[in-house]
Amino acid sequence: MKIIYLVTGSGGSFYCGNCYRDMLYVRAIRKVPGIEAKAVPLYLPPDKSVISGEGFEKQVFFGAISMYLREKVPFLRNMPAFFDKFFDAPPFLKFAARQSGTTSTEGYEELTINMIEGDNAFRKQEVERLVSHLIENGKPDIIHLSNALILGLARQLKKRLDVKVVCSILNEDDWIEEMAEPYRSRAWKMIAAESVHVDMFITPSQYYKSFFISKTRINGDNIMVVPLGFDPGREHETRPERKPSSVGFFSRISKNNGFDKLVDAFILLKSSNTVPDLTLKICGGYTGIDKPFILEQIKKVKKAGLQKDIRIYPEFEGEKKAEFFRDVDIISVPVRKYDGYGLYILEANSEGVPVVQPSTGAFPELVEKTGGGVIYSPDTVTELASRLQELLNNEELLRKLGNDGSKKVREEFSLTRMSEGLAEVYKKTTGNASS
Repeated sequence: MKIIYLVTGSGGSFYCGNCYRDMLYVRAIRKVPGIEAKAVPLYLPPDKSVISGEGFEKQVFFGAISMYLREKVPFLRNMPAFFDKFFDAPPFLKFAARQSGTTSTEGYEELTINMIEGDNAFRKQEVERLVSHLIENGKPDIIHLSNALILGLARQLKKRLDVKVVCSILNEDDWIEEMAEPYRSRAWKMIAAESVHVDMFITPSQYYKSFFISKTRINGDNIMVVPLGFDPGREHETRPERKPSSVGFFSRISKNNGFDKLVDAFILLKSSNTVPDLTLKICGGYTGIDKPFILEQIKKVKKAGLQKDIRIYPEFEGEKKAEFFRDVDIISVPVRKYDGYGLYILEANSEGVPVVQPSTGAFPELVEKTGGGVIYSPDTVTELASRLQELLNNEELLRKLGNDGSKKVREEFSLTRMSEGLAEVYKKTTGNASS
């Protein structure tokens, strides 16, 4: 079976859970005998840790800059194809990924609708170029789309290739729910309309399956839940007891991810001195649109005289990520918008680091399965600070949660487990599922 993933990159400027998920899918399914898989990037290149692995191509289709220019500048809508190659050269795309517009919906509403519907956003010439590339080494059995925001490709690829289409769904609402009306409602309606061209949807949580059905009103019979998993790459080592305590934040440093809430909880704990010499460590990256927000948080920290108690890790992959997890006792990503999964929970747990998360979205479902943390309600800074204090001052419980989480993630959320789930999705899609 031959599978091609069409993945939307982030440009490597911040920790992108969906980008990391796509990387894991490709690496997992390539381990299954009889399956050949590769990933083709759309819009922006994946981060360097992804393209260094096998199965990930470097050539980008539907480059973000050329698509934006065609949408926003009327006289460029029919620009020759060689301009696409110029604007979508790697240096330009990496620069675009760092700019504010790449993660903000403002000004992108029509383009988003067009990408979902497909007819206007994806130029015929570029679609044909993609199709030619996809069949270079034989037609694939399955095209796997990275998310529902590019559903417009499903209809076009099925028409040209007569191929089965699988689509990942997770956190599309991060983008859609920030759009102004009537675009927000139109986006969900268009996703529902275009979903008829998808043979199978896949999502990692029951929560997001239910959420997606509630937004699109589709019956959901073709939505399969396969929990995400990964291979930590090394055996978990017993974490040494140490002081002072340190709380960590591991995700894109943004308002939606509640970074300011953790900062406020940290300041509250420091002011009460209930966790002596507590430090805050931050890892995850950001884009241009996040900078003013981050500066506000830095001002708060400086006003409280705590700048020496905070450390920001400039990289969020490889050895630097491993160093970050070794340096923290607990992590919290107190998101504002309900998260459909939270891969950072599994990453922390695999390293023996427990989590403290609000009782929202998929967190209760995920924390219950891993046993590697606690959830809290109500979702307030005061309650967050209280739960952090409780765990950081209870070394026995902290150690138990860390050990339990690490064991469960390595047993139940392995790359092998996920590859088995993916293989079943693809077999069912092609009509070869086990009974």
